[in-house]
Amino acid sequence: MPTPPEPPPIPGLRERKKEQTRQRLRTCAARLFAERGFADTTVADIAACADVSTRTFFRYFDSKEDLLLPDGVELFAAVERAFGQRPVDEPPFDAVCNALLAAAAPFQSTSLTALTHPLDGTEQLIAARMIQTFTEFEDRLTRLVLDRLTPDTPDADLQAAVVAGAALATVRAVLRTQRSRRAAGTHRPTAMLPKAFQMLREMGNAAP
Repeated sequence: MPTPPEPPPIPGLRERKKEQTRQRLRTCAARLFAERGFADTTVADIAACADVSTRTFFRYFDSKEDLLLPDGVELFAAVERAFGQRPVDEPPFDAVCNALLAAAAPFQSTSLTALTHPLDGTEQLIAARMIQTFTEFEDRLTRLVLDRLTPDTPDADLQAAVVAGAALATVRAVLRTQRSRRAAGTHRPTAMLPKAFQMLREMGNAAP
């Protein structure tokens, strides 16, 4: 009879406190980014909110940008889980869109909210980092869509790439539009992502 694996060690008090501080910094960053936007939130603001020094902040993160991307990774993981739960007979594009919509619910409470605010002075930096993150996720999503297609699907690799790319490009378009509207003072709380996906479907149906 095989010996059962030993349970993982319970983190010590020091490790638990470090993780609590790390999570507190993430939570404070999310709230401040949502309230002020990324550009108008400083490392000192985040540290003060978390009741730690700026020196302590830099023990956990190299910059405030590092507090933006981890939530992106978590959100993308949620998309993957939601995609895996979609009905097997659902069209691939609908499955991807519905998975993105299902995973978008926690978006309002994460540091990714900063991407809906103007990124004055940091647009290029954030754009470059987010493009890399989206590109990596697009590759993963393409593979998930490809696995969902039947073996006899013509140009299955191309179809999977187009579906994943179009869906994520729509997400980026929504984020850019929200930033532009906030900057112009015309932003109104609205469910833009479902509307954008519907626009994409209508354009696809109208194509010759």
